[in-house]
Parts: sequence; C-alpha cells; structure tokens
Amino acid sequence: MFARLNLRTEVLQSYAFVARNFNLIKRYWGWELVWLAYSTATSLAVVFIGEGSALITGAEDIDTSYFVLYLLLGTLVWGFLSGLFNDISEMIQWERWEGTIEYTLMAPVHRFTQIIGQAGFAVLHSLLFTMTIGVAMIIFFSLDLSDANLFGALLVLLAGSLSLVSLGVMASILPLLYTERGTQMTHIVQAFLLLISGVYYPIEVLPSVLQTLARVSPVYYVLNGIRSAVLEGTPTSELWGYIVPLLIIGVVGMPLGVWVFRQAELYAKRHGKLKRVG
Repeated sequence: MFARLNLRTEVLQSYAFVARNFNLIKRYWGWELVWLAYSTATSLAVVFIGEGSALITGAEDIDTSYFVLYLLLGTLVWGFLSGLFNDISEMIQWERWEGTIEYTLMAPVHRFTQIIGQAGFAVLHSLLFTMTIGVAMIIFFSLDLSDANLFGALLVLLAGSLSLVSLGVMASILPLLYTERGTQMTHIVQAFLLLISGVYYPIEVLPSVLQTLARVSPVYYVLNGIRSAVLEGTPTSELWGYIVPLLIIGVVGMPLGVWVFRQAELYAKRHGKLKRVG
C-alpha cells in the first residue's frame, strides 16, 4: 500500500485534516475557553496541595518546592498526554457530531493519511493547551529549573506522544463500534491510565496488581523519564531506559492500531454503523 502513496498528495491530505480540525476549534471557541479555564483551575488546585502540604500535615521538614514541582510536572504531562489521547480517540465522535462520518470514511483517502493528520492536530492542539496552563503555573509558583535537563525531558515527551497516538487510534474504534456509548468507554480507558500511571503519586503506593499494570503503561515511562530529567537533572544518555520502551510501544502500536481501526471500519460498514447519531 505504502509504495503506491504519492507523498505530496498524502501530505496535503493529512494537512487538510489538521486545518479542518482547527477550523472546528475556532467555530467552538467558547467551549474551548470554558474547558481551558476548567483545566487551568483544576491543575492549579492539584499543585496547591503541594504548596499546602506542610500546613496539612503539620510537618516542617517537607521539601515543598520539590513536592510542588513533582505535582506540577504530573499535572502538565498528564494534561498534554490525555489531551492527545482524547483528540485521537474521539475523532470518530467528532465526525458524528458534525454529520460527516459517512463522507470521511467513504472518501478516497488512505486511513493512515487521515490518522497522521489527526495525530498532527492532536499534538499541536494539546501542546498549545498545555503551554497556556503552564504559563498560569509560572505566574503562581516559583520554579527552580537551573539543574533540569529540559532537552532530555523533551525527548521523553516526544517518544511518549508516539505511544499515546497509537493507544488513541486503538481506542477510537470504540465510538465506531458502539455508537451510543463508545465515547464514554474511551473515558474509562483514560481514567484507568490516570489511576495506574503515577500521575500524582509514586506507583509503589498502589496494590501489587496495579503496579504490574503500571509498568506497561506508556504514561508511567513518560512521567518517570520527565521527572528524572527535570527533578534530578539526569543526563540524556541515562534516559534511554524510558525512551526505548516508549519507542517500541509507538513503533509496534501505530501500524497495529491502523490495522485494527481498518478492521473495525470494515465491520462498521458491513453492519450499517456509519450513522451520524448514536
């Protein structure tokens, strides 16, 4: 299949999906503003827990600066990755909301091309969203990043983005197959990742079964890699233990996700599930 792709045409078609989705964002800018305000407020609330830890516990030897940065990194990284996951996993639901699902899935466009365009939009959208929340964090909290390895943290984040895209593609088949409750099912997947991945706490506090599951979650490797790079200043050469598993998940998961999506699409077409409303 890939040998027959015209690179210029495929790039333009992928860009078309990016441009269309940003036009949708502009159309629903009010909802974006509400969701941004909500996400910023909840993120600040979580990080203020670290600021108030000494008052809550009565202990005077708590390194509140470290705790604040620990929670801040978890909040920002999870905000980016969950936004990325949402934008990918809900791409079918977006088509239903707009009444374009039949046209999009019947158009002469390779499914891989569509997914690349959706992934490009998801990365840009989540990055802009997270950067805005990050600015609010900088305003409210004093951060010392003098010893942080920001380049290494960026590499971990990029590798993690690839793995989350592959998970999002697989999750996107749920709204395709289950027209009435598929979107809610993707939220369950997202909530489970939040629980097991150590976003706000070390996974060692979890039951042993959940700790085992955490070690196959890409979010776990992203969080630990970024925290190691920023909090401990770990050099990039020592971050490959986090980067390599993420790359493996992404490289294996992406073509697998496209294949699974294609099979679900064929099933949906045979059984008349390409309808505009669930």
